[in-house]
Amino acid sequence: MGHRAGAKNVRTVAQACADLGVRYLTLFAFSTENWSRPEREVKLLLDLMRGMLRDDVEELDREQVRLRLIGDRREFPADLQMAMTRAERITAGNDRLFLSIAVNYGGRWDIANAARAIAKDALAGRLDPDAVDEECVSSFLALNGMPAPDLCIRTGGERRLSNFLLWDFAYTEFYFTDTFWPDFEEGELRAAFGDFASRQRRFGRRQSG
Repeated sequence: MGHRAGAKNVRTVAQACADLGVRYLTLFAFSTENWSRPEREVKLLLDLMRGMLRDDVEELDREQVRLRLIGDRREFPADLQMAMTRAERITAGNDRLFLSIAVNYGGRWDIANAARAIAKDALAGRLDPDAVDEECVSSFLALNGMPAPDLCIRTGGERRLSNFLLWDFAYTEFYFTDTFWPDFEEGELRAAFGDFASRQRRFGRRQSG
């Protein structure tokens, strides 16, 4: 029931973010470690993905939300991979909110995958190894082309990264709440944004004033 309620809340939070002027939202739906959960639970999570991609994409498109699924899709069933591609194609022209949903994603996988792609390009002569800098590495990561996240909201009382966006979170601000994801609605979102707005972001520099 918790998983089902959480899946329904994706639309609620995405709508609230769009209404509040957020342009980029990334949600962690299914990690590389989630495959180790009981088979029945994994099947339910995959079925919930199918349901969302079947039932919610048209509404996301009407709301001008562009959907992007990040992570390693190769382990998913073929029908689910096709549904992901279809959803991305339908919403490709939208620009009100860029919604990325991480599926079979892990921060370490993301960095290793980028390193592998960089090595292949270097071996093929398409990339000068001396040209590999932070910007280059970022261009090979799952969130390539998007700004680094300003704020990470961690629900459910957890105080850890859980292998999510390890590279991208270098200077991200964190907000922790005991509220579980299915109950995280617009009021909680506004509280997180208010807390974020009160902070001074220095990015390693000395505090101003």
